[in-house]
Amino acid sequence: MIVSYKLSRKSLNSLRKKGLSDTALESLSALEERWFETAEAFVQQLRALPASGELQPQESLILRQAKGYFRLDKWIHNRTLREWVEALIFALVVATVVRTYIVAPFKIPSGSMLPTIQIGDHIFASMWSYGFKVPFSQEKLAPQEVLRGDIVIFPYPRDPSIDYIKRAIGLPGETIEVRNDQVLINGEPLEEPYAYFDPQQRFQSRATAPVSFFGPVKIPAGRLFVMGDNRYDSADSRFWGFVDINTLMGKGQMIYWNHDPRESLVSGYQIDRIFSFLQ
Repeated sequence: MIVSYKLSRKSLNSLRKKGLSDTALESLSALEERWFETAEAFVQQLRALPASGELQPQESLILRQAKGYFRLDKWIHNRTLREWVEALIFALVVATVVRTYIVAPFKIPSGSMLPTIQIGDHIFASMWSYGFKVPFSQEKLAPQEVLRGDIVIFPYPRDPSIDYIKRAIGLPGETIEVRNDQVLINGEPLEEPYAYFDPQQRFQSRATAPVSFFGPVKIPAGRLFVMGDNRYDSADSRFWGFVDINTLMGKGQMIYWNHDPRESLVSGYQIDRIFSFLQ
């Protein structure tokens, strides 16, 4: 049961501080460390005590002191073990809340965001940047505007079990076009200091549309056009379409660790990237 009722020595001491007499407390001690699954069962035993006349006006107070949720001492009698389990549960709950609503770690396995984010970068993302997701729904509280250039994290539209990280390039209502590698927003060239064009992949990638030429297309309301910084090696909106703004999970903020998984455990580290902010 989630809710149960039990009087402990601590709850009896608390009742003493709230004004119950020694006679009433001595009578209540007969119920100490006894478990009751319902309030009715507890009150029934309470009214059978010798000092029930004095206790009855205080039933609500006593019930509040006896009531508990998920009480581990019902199943784990060893106090030391119980305290360890309670600490572990508390840590897991805090970690879940922090990861869901505040900040979450992500590991980058591909080079689609080179050179901004490299293979083996471990980043922190702020999970509150675009609003707080309401549990078990698609609604968000205090939704924030997505800005062009934001590094966004979202579930891959074709397989939501996979997290993707790209840069927001086109915003809702805009017309976007890629012409000879140049991004045009509503017909105007977009300045992109973060964009990277690997000369070794230039001709190979250009043979596969729509890497260097795309559109023009108008971005629907509530959608984003996202691209990787590594323009010749990024599967993005040019290939699989728009991203629903409501599915955004967070915004990439900082690199907290780096190790290239293609290297050994004693090499492949870039210490200078640690604690650098993403731009």
